[in-house]
Amino acid sequence: MPAGAPPAVWPPFVREFEATLPVHSQFVLWGNRHDSFLVREAGGARPRLLSLPDLLWEALRASGYAFLLVHDPVDGLRVHLPAGATAEEAEEARAAAAELLPRLPRPGTLPSLDALRTLMTELARPARQVRAALVIDDASRIARSATELEPAERDFFRFCARLSRTALPVGAPTGRTTPLYNPVIWLADRENDLPVWLTSANDQVRSIGLPAPDLGERQTTARLLVRLFGVTDLDADPEAAEACEVFAAQTDGLTLQAMIEVTRLARDRGLALAELPDAVRIYKLGVMDNPWKREYLRRRITDGQHSIPQRVVGQPQAVTKTLDILKRAALGLSGAHQPRSSPGPRGVLFFAGPTGVGKTELAKAVSSLVFADEAAYLRFDMSEFSAEHAGDRLIGAPPGYVGFEAGGELTNAVRQQPFRVILFDEIEKAHPRILDKFLQILEDGRLTDGRGSTVHFSESVLVFTSNLGVNAADGDGRSAPHVHPDLPYPEIEERVKAAISDHFTRVLGRPELLNRFGDNIVVFDFIDRSAAALIFDLRLDSIVARVRKEQDIALELDPEVREALRKRCTDDLRMGGRGIGTALESQFVNPLARALFDRGPAAGARLRVTGLRQSGGVVSVELA
Repeated sequence: MPAGAPPAVWPPFVREFEATLPVHSQFVLWGNRHDSFLVREAGGARPRLLSLPDLLWEALRASGYAFLLVHDPVDGLRVHLPAGATAEEAEEARAAAAELLPRLPRPGTLPSLDALRTLMTELARPARQVRAALVIDDASRIARSATELEPAERDFFRFCARLSRTALPVGAPTGRTTPLYNPVIWLADRENDLPVWLTSANDQVRSIGLPAPDLGERQTTARLLVRLFGVTDLDADPEAAEACEVFAAQTDGLTLQAMIEVTRLARDRGLALAELPDAVRIYKLGVMDNPWKREYLRRRITDGQHSIPQRVVGQPQAVTKTLDILKRAALGLSGAHQPRSSPGPRGVLFFAGPTGVGKTELAKAVSSLVFADEAAYLRFDMSEFSAEHAGDRLIGAPPGYVGFEAGGELTNAVRQQPFRVILFDEIEKAHPRILDKFLQILEDGRLTDGRGSTVHFSESVLVFTSNLGVNAADGDGRSAPHVHPDLPYPEIEERVKAAISDHFTRVLGRPELLNRFGDNIVVFDFIDRSAAALIFDLRLDSIVARVRKEQDIALELDPEVREALRKRCTDDLRMGGRGIGTALESQFVNPLARALFDRGPAAGARLRVTGLRQSGGVVSVELA
């Protein structure tokens, strides 16, 4: 592009850089520096995607700069030549560099810090009125630590700070005639990768962040990239235009360069334009297979309408709503009510209600149903995360802290297996600052761990459980039941949901987190007598089967014994199914184990439980 003819629209950070060349001699560009960047041309021409060095050079050339030097620790020092530069342009830039810097190291030379000092001095205070700039790429790697500089590193950055204040602007006879500095441009991953005293309280050094692309930039890039699929007129192809919108929404959190790579991946795998979301998933997760699109998943969910109620007893409302959410996830309709495609998790469930009624069991059933593997179920007891610093266990410790290299338990597990059910048990017991981490997961379907890596939750099902609303403080501040088994289910549901809303809005002051759960709050009912009897039978049959498997002993119970045991174990249902299991353990398993241990029957024996006796609080079984 000829000098003095800038594009109609540069990215905002480039416009800031270009506008402040008269007042700043050094710039720190940090953040999204490896990306490609959109340049919108004047006159409605098709936008272009440029690398950061090419983009900087266009801005500099438009301001009358003769050449751009780039130094990086791998390729050394070179005169930057943009993609598509002609032989004449290359020769012109090299000649200008040789004129201003006759001692310029040969291309590819790795200069020392002392050599860089000399080079920067000759640029900042040039002997001739020639405009030039120096990019120091990968500046984050110059020092071992920005806070623990070695002597040579400290001296080098001290020199750079002084040079920023003693640099001289350079005029030009034509074009942009205002004196401009020959800038040193540091490219860093993070702003604090350079010594803070170099950039702070120094008016000559300007720090500019390079943000991730917004939705508009991704939409424009998507329209450029679909041409690789043979689409030339989006106005005449509504389906292709819709595919562009979906592609842009699905790449939330990705760079424009990543969008280019996704498109290449799609073409390599022979995917059609409408299948770009699959390419995005492969790019993010690194796996080809998608359990959510397996042919048998719909059949498994249909079968789950019969199998799950037998596993999670007495909760028809909770099971129905859970299956509805799974059907929605399997059809790809999660977040369909939103104006744009949602990158959030495949499914979000918030199980609330009394203890021991099947909340955890239903989470396991979901894992087995969707992924055909109960091992895909991952559980975190949030009572272990009541302290703020415990959040490091989930995402990993920040750099410089012990355990930084290990990463987080949550992020590591999802990175290894992105298709899984994740249970956060008793979520109300977690520290409020830890709850904030779920905002990004629920909204964007991703989380950045302590090492700076992005982990995607877009194929996971998140299950939160809570006992909120079951008990409430009475007038004396003591905990008293807020709901009880005699209440009808609609009233239990209303009271529990009201307590959850109050907790997140008034107590925690985080209504936005409650809003992310939306209508996915599933309230469980108390276990009634009929459900308790069924749970008892299932648990007792499981005990008999375990005795046969472990000891090769056939065990039978007289009907009278079974009925007496049922009455003992289901008399108090305040603890739900867990209480039935606990009662069975104390009233039957323990005395049975004592009797079998003392009697020592041979393998293959057949025994019958004919009675239960209780003496002094000790229960015994009678075997025949």
